[in-house]
Amino acid sequence: MVLNDHVDLPTFMQGVSKRNPGQTEFIQAVQEVAVDIFDFMEDKERYHKEQILRRIAEPDRVISFRVCWEDDNGNVRVQRGWRVQNNNAIGPYKGGIRFHPSVTESVLKFLAFEQTFKNALTGLPMGGAKGGSNFNPKGKSDHEVMRFCQSFMTELYRHVGADVDVPAGDIGVGAREIGYMFGQYKRITNQFTGVLTGKGLEYGGSLIRTEATGYGAVYFLANMLKTKNDDLVGKVAVISGSGNVATHAAEKVAMLGGKVVTMSDSAGFIHDPDGMTQEKIDWIKQLKNVRRGRISEYVNEFKGATYHEGMRPWGVPCDVALPCATQNELLGDDARELIKNGCIAVSEGANMPTNLEGVHVFKDAKILFAPGKAANAGGVAVSGLEMSQNSGRISWKADQLQQLLVDIMDGIHGSCVEYGQTKGGYCDYVRGANIAGFKKVADAMLAFGVV
Repeated sequence: MVLNDHVDLPTFMQGVSKRNPGQTEFIQAVQEVAVDIFDFMEDKERYHKEQILRRIAEPDRVISFRVCWEDDNGNVRVQRGWRVQNNNAIGPYKGGIRFHPSVTESVLKFLAFEQTFKNALTGLPMGGAKGGSNFNPKGKSDHEVMRFCQSFMTELYRHVGADVDVPAGDIGVGAREIGYMFGQYKRITNQFTGVLTGKGLEYGGSLIRTEATGYGAVYFLANMLKTKNDDLVGKVAVISGSGNVATHAAEKVAMLGGKVVTMSDSAGFIHDPDGMTQEKIDWIKQLKNVRRGRISEYVNEFKGATYHEGMRPWGVPCDVALPCATQNELLGDDARELIKNGCIAVSEGANMPTNLEGVHVFKDAKILFAPGKAANAGGVAVSGLEMSQNSGRISWKADQLQQLLVDIMDGIHGSCVEYGQTKGGYCDYVRGANIAGFKKVADAMLAFGVV
């Protein structure tokens, strides 16, 4: 269908593909949003006239730079770094930094595009960005990681600032890496500002930031179940990943009465039919954050658990699922398997972990499905609160932050329901999140004129 004198959806996506050849992750992310936005914009002429979606799908800038560093043997190593600043219509650019061999410009553009809508959903004044490098911190010494982070920030510092762009952590970037980058920024600029979030509590970090993404995904899941007069008590949960998001999602599921039976890493997953107690979850945190070991070691510690090499946990029967590892880890066949095994709700802790086919399988089955831009927004929400604390030179207590996180996730859920409710009574949370996030950013862009 052609909308007045404007392009239709297939033509729009042809243009996106032509302008971004080979960038499959980015094109997938735009397609997933555009399907809902074109329908929403049908009778809203000004969005078409001002080319709002086209402008959001074209990053403000993509910065690419070389990162040189020396390993412990004195060998010169060369990596590539990026910062994608997608849109700052509602606030300074905000989004994580990812260190992983899979990082490409396409991946970071998709993440920055998604981040724009996610940040808008929080209700906080934050634009969308993402950055990173194809550097792999696994197997590197602390000194090697430090030298890389310092070299990375020596270039990145030119493009970030407390009122310009505020990066955070992501895959491969935890407290250690944030500390090294913040130290280098302070060294170069001679300024102590809130230029990064996810900092240590000793130098401006926020309480509950580590827990926020995982906790938030579970709060959103609980909100979805509440619309069906249900809760997590007695529910069996499968979770992928074993980093901060996954372990804290598992922790909160257990707190709310659910039973977590799986976790994973890139090599495979563990299945513990007895369920993961707080003691077991704390052991995994120690394994991953301190010892930097593999999830397979779990079965040597806890009897009754099994390890499944090279597999993902989506074939394990469950009531609810939380993909918390990485993008496109849950495919169409996985989605069908989950539904066949009785899964009634999915809440994405990672960014775009379900591919387009899987999303459509969940929506066609009309199960409760929360996309990452809504469900995992708790992390960036608390990052936004860290920015506020840094600006005011104050520090809020954990219970205050916990309540703010609950309130923000409630607000995001409400926005998704407002724009996602269908005539048949089913709530399409994907549509709701896309439209609610788009509308806030689009209306701000309209107010600025053509810039």
